[in-house]
Amino acid sequence: MSLSSPLRSHLTPLAAALLMASPAHALDLQPQVITGNPLGSQQLASPSTVLEGDDLTLQQQGSLGETLNKQPGVSSSYFGPGASRPIIRGQDGDRIRLLRNGVGALDASALSYDHAVPLDPVNVERIEIVRGPAALLYGGSAIGGVVNTFDNRIPTTAIDGIHGAGELRYGGADTTRSSAGKLEAGDGTFALHLDASAREFNDLRIPGFARDRNAPASEEADQRKGRLGNSDGRQDGGAIGGSYTWDDGYAGLSYSNYDSNYGSPAEQDVRIRMQQDHYAFASEIRNLQGPFSSVKLDAGYTEYKHSEIEDGQVGTTFKNKGYEARVEARHLPIGPFNGVIGAQVSRNEFSALGEEAFVPQTDTNTGALFLLEELKASERLTFSLGGRLEHTSIDPNAQGNERFAADRSSNFTAGSLSSGAIYSLTPIWSVAATLNYTERAPTFYELYANGAHVATGTYELGDANLSKEKAVSSDLALRFDNGTHKGSVGVFYSHFSNYIGLLGTGRTLNDEGQEDAAGIPEYRYSGVRARFAGFEAQDHWKLGESAYGKFALELSGDYTRATNLDTGEALPRIAPLRLNSGLLWELDRWQARIDVEHAAGQGRVPANETGTSGYTTFGASAGYHFDIGSSQWLAFVKGDNLTNQTVRYASSILRDIAPAPGRSVEFGLRTTF
Repeated sequence: MSLSSPLRSHLTPLAAALLMASPAHALDLQPQVITGNPLGSQQLASPSTVLEGDDLTLQQQGSLGETLNKQPGVSSSYFGPGASRPIIRGQDGDRIRLLRNGVGALDASALSYDHAVPLDPVNVERIEIVRGPAALLYGGSAIGGVVNTFDNRIPTTAIDGIHGAGELRYGGADTTRSSAGKLEAGDGTFALHLDASAREFNDLRIPGFARDRNAPASEEADQRKGRLGNSDGRQDGGAIGGSYTWDDGYAGLSYSNYDSNYGSPAEQDVRIRMQQDHYAFASEIRNLQGPFSSVKLDAGYTEYKHSEIEDGQVGTTFKNKGYEARVEARHLPIGPFNGVIGAQVSRNEFSALGEEAFVPQTDTNTGALFLLEELKASERLTFSLGGRLEHTSIDPNAQGNERFAADRSSNFTAGSLSSGAIYSLTPIWSVAATLNYTERAPTFYELYANGAHVATGTYELGDANLSKEKAVSSDLALRFDNGTHKGSVGVFYSHFSNYIGLLGTGRTLNDEGQEDAAGIPEYRYSGVRARFAGFEAQDHWKLGESAYGKFALELSGDYTRATNLDTGEALPRIAPLRLNSGLLWELDRWQARIDVEHAAGQGRVPANETGTSGYTTFGASAGYHFDIGSSQWLAFVKGDNLTNQTVRYASSILRDIAPAPGRSVEFGLRTTF
């Protein structure tokens, strides 16, 4: 069940989350997507998913990638429990834009698979995923999709009184010990937000040995049975924010800190220490007089640092500081058109310090203008059209390092065009279609990388002559909602005339870049022609209601086929066909579900890489809602991979030496007041 707009407007974000998390709504949740939808339309032409409330609580893992891994079209870059980034339809790295309340996170997670996203999902109230190109609003780095997290650290609506939440967790395959809490207070005008969290985890329990029996002999891996070596770690974070709210808008500031220390399963003597300070400002003014009815401004400044520590000594320190700001102005209707115009600017100052640095110090500046228009042609048909023009300048500084001395500055001007349509065939059936042309400027590491990356055990080489990445993409989906069934079946297709991929060469190099049979594998950033195609399907089926409770069945499946058109080979790290089913049950204050996931084997891989075997896993969870005074509680237990299957993600660069968790049982307690 979705909250109607009038009701939602009179609830604080915390109160809305409480209402939607109550047992009466868990089987009927139909939230509205905000990301990629500044016009407030009821439907988005691009495929999208929202995760919040009890669903987010029960699917939460220690990293963003693992939390979203079971969503349609989303897989995980899995680098052990310490680091994991979402992959959408086989596209990863800087093609997937990670946003925090609509603004770029400005971390270094896109640079390498061992770099964690500096975010504990326990602090997040809502996650929105837009699958397919969203470059129009968020830039070329959203050429594959967007993941937007919302935390209400800058309250956007009035808060009266004191509200809060807390959570404790224990268990899992890594014996997680997690605690988190938040407090929100306000007098109807001024609002304050505080939150803090801490998480510790041990080396991951796995079935059998970490190394796959088919893994190349040169791979390093822990040889203990039943444990993934050097996969333990901790995460700590907190934030303070506040805002001033009035009938027609809000304005506020926030500060957050994140600190973590975790091991790299790729190298048994390497640990990563990460720190981030993030400052944010957000404001929106509505019901304006003049050509624009509302204006929204979001800005963030980040100081990020992480050190790769080998044998107790710092080998490389990565630093990234910068800002991003965007403004959106919604104009009054012009004939049949409603629209938004906007601008975005950002600056990143990146440096990698130390003898083992594999990328140079680089400054990246970006400026963009964008426009999105919507035309409601009839009660049944709605069109959307938009465009974006973006300029990027990238300036490297070798600082005396001979490996980067020849690198030169680069400038790119990228353009994107987007169109979409939604047509209601009947009150039950509708068709959604998109057609996009997108361009993305290469990143500094795709241009200038040159050296051994200790934490991943690879030698990475960029190409300073790379040109813009260009793609034509389309989606076509049939959606349905008859009260009993709600879901969609869709296909997608993307053709890249220049796809920049991190591709294995089959060679092994020593730390000096010389060919050495005992060295580490070489990976190059190369521009190739590529094609991505596949399908996604999902259905929420209400089976019925009786004295024994309400029952529902969730079914989903996805498949991506990605091809290097220059060689005819498959592109690397693509998830195979996946099928998921979940049986849901509710009775009074109780809720439970049983899940079965099947992934086919992935034998379609480049010649110099290994495939993965198929697997079927079984999971279950149960929760009980109760009240103590004026506080609401949820006690839950969840189990994953209960049959202790060996699972190796085809999308992980460590699939040969780092399997996914074995049998896992976790207990938790969450309260809101």
